[in-house]
Amino acid sequence: MNAQAVTSQLAIDVNSLAQTRRLAKEDPRAALKSAAQQFEAVFLQMVLKAMRDASPKEGMFDSEQSRLYQSMLDQQLAQTMSAKGSTGLAAVIERQLSLGLPPLVPGVTGKETPSPAAFPLQQNLPGNLPPAPPAPAVEAAAAAAVPAPAREFVNRLWSHANEASHATGIPAHFMIAQAALETGWGRSELRFADGAPTHNLFGIKAGRAWQGAVAEATTTEYVNGVAQKSVERFRAYASYAEAFRDYASLLSSNPRYAEVLNQQDAAGFARGLQRAGYATDPMYAAKLERIIGGAALRNGLTG
Repeated sequence: MNAQAVTSQLAIDVNSLAQTRRLAKEDPRAALKSAAQQFEAVFLQMVLKAMRDASPKEGMFDSEQSRLYQSMLDQQLAQTMSAKGSTGLAAVIERQLSLGLPPLVPGVTGKETPSPAAFPLQQNLPGNLPPAPPAPAVEAAAAAAVPAPAREFVNRLWSHANEASHATGIPAHFMIAQAALETGWGRSELRFADGAPTHNLFGIKAGRAWQGAVAEATTTEYVNGVAQKSVERFRAYASYAEAFRDYASLLSSNPRYAEVLNQQDAAGFARGLQRAGYATDPMYAAKLERIIGGAALRNGLTG
């Protein structure tokens, strides 16, 4: 696979980072170019999002679905623009990070290859081949493509998600992705009327059996596919650790979520939650699956 194949694929392809990592083993410089373009794409997407947020959202055709598809279009547009080097940011990143890669010399095949001097053979081991060139710059560029708020959100919750993972068999990053979807990476976290945190990361409502604290908030529910606003009562917790424990208890004790427990497949987890009725949003599974495959969780930010 070459760099062109990586940068020309769809923005929603959840395997892009894995492909870049495989490319790093074959051609670190091509992989660095791809990672730099991905960083530029993230930057452009943030610019487009800021522009969308500043635009009026009360048009006749404005809806949750239209905003979702607009976001997907902006993401693809950002990736296409970055592949063309529209801002020059990717070139600057590539040039700077390439300083950490070994020098190149012409090879017999006509392609540039690492200079043998860059990888001296181990002493007293005749015939030993030089080790494969490291690619720390590629990993650094991939990690840098993750916005700081998302990185901080993942790191803040990772230990609690790990604890819940032991109880449910669900990978920790699946649960963090769901918390990110429910709270907008922490930016729209449910709060009390006075602004105090509820630590409710999963949008769990307070039914009649709930004996703990409660916070009321306006939420969007879908009835027959139509979005409707309503005021609902939600559970409140003393900490994020308590929120994850209650989430794990909810999934483990309710037979509806049997197929979700011990689920190791992202699509199976997301669709299983939707089939069980966790949320009324018809796009919930697609949104969740997209976050699970996103850069913040693909890059292994584990605190």
